[in-house]
Amino acid sequence: MNFDNELLKQCWFLAGPTAVGKSATSLILAQQIGAEVISMDSMAIYRKMDIGTAKPDASERAVVPHHLIDLVDPHQEFSVAEYVRHAQHAAADVAQRGRIPLFVGGTGLYLRSFLRGVFEGPEADWDLRTALQKELDKYGPVWLHKQLALVDAVTAERLHVNDTRRVIRAIEVFRLTGKPLSEQHDQSPKPPADRPQAVFWLDPPRDWLHERVNLRVDKMMNAGLLQETRDLLRMLPAPGRTARQAIGYRELIGHIENDEPLEAAVEQIKTGSRQFAKRQHTWFRNMEECKSVPLAANDRPEQIAARIIHMVRP
Repeated sequence: MNFDNELLKQCWFLAGPTAVGKSATSLILAQQIGAEVISMDSMAIYRKMDIGTAKPDASERAVVPHHLIDLVDPHQEFSVAEYVRHAQHAAADVAQRGRIPLFVGGTGLYLRSFLRGVFEGPEADWDLRTALQKELDKYGPVWLHKQLALVDAVTAERLHVNDTRRVIRAIEVFRLTGKPLSEQHDQSPKPPADRPQAVFWLDPPRDWLHERVNLRVDKMMNAGLLQETRDLLRMLPAPGRTARQAIGYRELIGHIENDEPLEAAVEQIKTGSRQFAKRQHTWFRNMEECKSVPLAANDRPEQIAARIIHMVRP
C-alpha cells in the first residue's frame, strides 16, 4: 500500500525522539505555515490513554486542529496499514480546505510507511497465532523474541522484546511466506523528485534529552498517570496487549498487578523511555529522506520552528 504521491508532496513531517519538544514546536510551526496537525504516534490512537501518551490537551487542540487522536479503544488492535489509510484520508481533507497537513510524532514505522509504502503481508493465520500465543504464555517474551531472531535478526533487532504482538506477526510472516519480514518490508527510498521536501527530525544533545525524559516522567506521575493506569485496567473489554505494553503503562501495570515497588516502576519508565529515545534517534538518522534539525539545550520552540521554515523557504 502506498500513500498518494501528489498528496504526500503537500505534507510536512516533524519527527523526533520522545520528550524532545515536538508538540510545542508543532503548534508554532502549524500556525506560521497554515497547517493542521496529524498525529504520527502509535499510542495516541487509543482513547483513555492521555497522560502516558502525552496527548495535546484541549487548549492546544483549540489553537491548532489535531487529527488521528483517540481513534480506537484500548482493547482494539490497529495495524500500520489501517493507520496509513486513515492518515491519507485526513491529509486529503486538510489539503482540500487549503491547509497544510503537518504530521507530528515519534513513530518511525509510520513515517517510513508514508515515505516508502506499507508491506501488508499475508492474511492472519489465527491457528498459528494461537499456537504462538500459547508458546509465549509458556516460555515468556524473551524466548519468543529469540525465536524471531533465529529467522529474522533484522526485525528482532528493531522490535522490543515486550512488543509481542509484532514479534508474533513477524514470526507468522516468516512461517507463511518462507521469507523474513525485514526482506519483504525493506522498501527503498523513492527518487528525490518523488519525495516530500519538508521531512524533519529534531536532533537534540543526548544528555539534555535524558534529563528531559526524566522530568517528563515525573510530570506524568504528578499529573495522575498511576490513576489513569488503574482506570485503564478496570475497562471492559480489558486493554489489549499493544495498549498494555506502552511505556509507562507497562511498568505501572507491573506495580499494580504484581506488587512491584512504585519507585522501581518509575525508574523503569525512565530507563525504558531513554532506551526508546535512542532507538528513535537511530531510526530517523538512518532514513535518508529525513533532514536533521540539530538542537541546542536552550533552543525555544519559536526558534526551532523558524529554522525549519527557513530550511524549506530560504
